[in-house]
Amino acid sequence: MPAPLDHERDASRPDRAAASPPPFERVVSKHGPALLRFCSAQVGAERAEDCLQETLLAALRAYGELRDADALRAWLFSIAARKASDIHRAHARTPQPTEVVDTAAVAEDAPPRDETLWDHVRALPDKQRHAVILRYRADLTHAEIAQVMGTSEPAARRNVFEGLERLRSHAGGFAAV
Repeated sequence: MPAPLDHERDASRPDRAAASPPPFERVVSKHGPALLRFCSAQVGAERAEDCLQETLLAALRAYGELRDADALRAWLFSIAARKASDIHRAHARTPQPTEVVDTAAVAEDAPPRDETLWDHVRALPDKQRHAVILRYRADLTHAEIAQVMGTSEPAARRNVFEGLERLRSHAGGFAAV
């Protein structure tokens, strides 16, 4: 487990003014795996690394202007959520192949149950999709989800709840989400 970042170690000291951000390399080491899981859940495994790279580039460019190092995690996930939306928009504009696919080949390469579940999650409305993924793939608290999504904690909690309810009602066998 990596050592706590400077701003996390000193967060309990009331005499400390606004915490300065740690070196960006430590930020990537600490939050990179969770960001990659989030990106994977948002855009699929095949585009997750691209989404992560775009997120980290944007974060690095704006890192010097970060005002609140204590909100670093939420700030990173906010950037990742925007980059995932950008990728969804770009993918929607990309022409899709129309060639008929051999159904026997598809049956052999059926995605594992977990990937099928995340396909259903990716089909949720934006707010619910973001909230569910932030909660279960990025392991953010409802307060952190609210900060990332720019909403209140009760609204974030409600988005997670409604997303799970929609999954349960539309995805049949995923009642244990």
